[in-house]
Amino acid sequence: MHTVHLKRGREKSLQRRHPWLYSGALKEPGEEVGNGETVHIANAQGDILALGAYSPHSQIRVRLWSYSPDEQIDSEFFRRRLEQAVSLRRRLLPAGNTACRLVNSESDGLPGLVVDRYGDFLVCQFLSAGAEYFRRGITAQLQDLLSPRGIYERSDVDVRLKEGLELRAGVIAGEEPPELTEIAVDGTRLLVDVRRGHKTGFYLDQCVNYEAIRGQAQDAEVLNCFAYTGAFGFAALQGGAAAVTNVESSAEALRLAARNAELNGIGPGRIENVQDDCFDALRRYRDAGRKFDMVILDPPKFVRSAQQLKQGSRGYKDINMIAMKLLKRDGILVTFSCSGHVSQDLFQKIVADAALDAEREAGILRFLSQSPDHPVALNFPEGRYLKGLVCAVRT
Repeated sequence: MHTVHLKRGREKSLQRRHPWLYSGALKEPGEEVGNGETVHIANAQGDILALGAYSPHSQIRVRLWSYSPDEQIDSEFFRRRLEQAVSLRRRLLPAGNTACRLVNSESDGLPGLVVDRYGDFLVCQFLSAGAEYFRRGITAQLQDLLSPRGIYERSDVDVRLKEGLELRAGVIAGEEPPELTEIAVDGTRLLVDVRRGHKTGFYLDQCVNYEAIRGQAQDAEVLNCFAYTGAFGFAALQGGAAAVTNVESSAEALRLAARNAELNGIGPGRIENVQDDCFDALRRYRDAGRKFDMVILDPPKFVRSAQQLKQGSRGYKDINMIAMKLLKRDGILVTFSCSGHVSQDLFQKIVADAALDAEREAGILRFLSQSPDHPVALNFPEGRYLKGLVCAVRT
C-alpha cells in the first residue's frame, strides 16, 4: 500500500477527524497512485495516522476511510459500515414509509457513496474515486444485506468529473426499475422516476418538512414554487389547504404531479399546475396583485462554489422579497436553501434583508433542516446543506 505524507504542521483537520484532505496539505507521492486506491496517511515524521482513498484529479486529494491505521479496507469493512447505516434508518423512520436514504456518504463513514431506497429497488451514486474503486464489492454487499429486486446507478452528476470519472447510469444488479416506482411517504402515495428524475428520483431530504407545511395550511391558498412533482402541495392539502398552485418549469415533472394527485384522490379543482419559470411567475403574480396565504420556496442550488456566493445570494433575496409581497396579512413563508456554501446564519440574513426590501415584518416560527435519514456527522459540518425557515409575515 502506498503512503501519502502530510506537510509539516498540517495534521489539524486529521486530528479533528475531518474526512477530507486537500491537495495543499499533502506532499506529492514519489510514485504514481491509482485513482481511488487506498493509501496510508502519515504525518511529516512518518507515523501512520489513517487510511483513505486517493484521488489524483481532485482538490480533495484523499477521502478518509478509517482513522485506525491497522484496519483493513475490504469487503468486511464495507459490510460493517453498511449494516450500521441501515440499522440507523430502521430506528429512525416510520414503518409505513417505503423510501429513504440508506447511506449518506461521509456522514455514514462511506465518502462519496449514496444509497437510496425506493420500494423494492435501490438507487446508488458512486461520487468519489474511492467509492468507484470499490463499486463492485459495495454492490455485492448491498445485494446480500438487503435483497433488493434491483440496484440502479445514478452516477450521472458533474461532481464525478472532478474525480476523473465518467458519468454513468444504468442497472448494476437485478431487475431494471419500472418507468415509475410507487412509494409511500407519511401517508402520501407518490410516483417516482428513479432513472431520469432529479437527484436519485425524489427529494428525500425534504420528507421531514412536510409536517411543518401541514401544520400551517388550514384553509390556506398556497403557492408552491419550484414544485417538482408536487409533494409540498400534497402536504398542504393534507393540512386542510383550500387550494394549491404548483409552479414548475419542467413539463414532465408537472405531468407526474398530476398523476400523483390522481393517485391520492385529489380532484383538479384543488390543484392548479403552472409550467413557468418561478422567477417570472412570482413577478407576474406580484404585478397582477395576486395574493396567497402561504408561499413555499424550494429552489434548486443557486450557489455551487464560493465564487457564486454573491450572485446566488442575490437570487435567494429576490425570490424571497417578491414572495413576501404576495402574502396576505399574517401570511406564512416557507423558504429553503440547499446550497452548502450558504450557512444558516447567512440564509437568515438574506431572508431578513428580503423582508426589509419588501417592507414587511417577519418572525421565524420554525427552523427546518434535512430529514434524519440524511444525518450530519459532527466531524463533517459540510453535511448540513439544507436549511429552511417558516416565517410569519406581517404587512
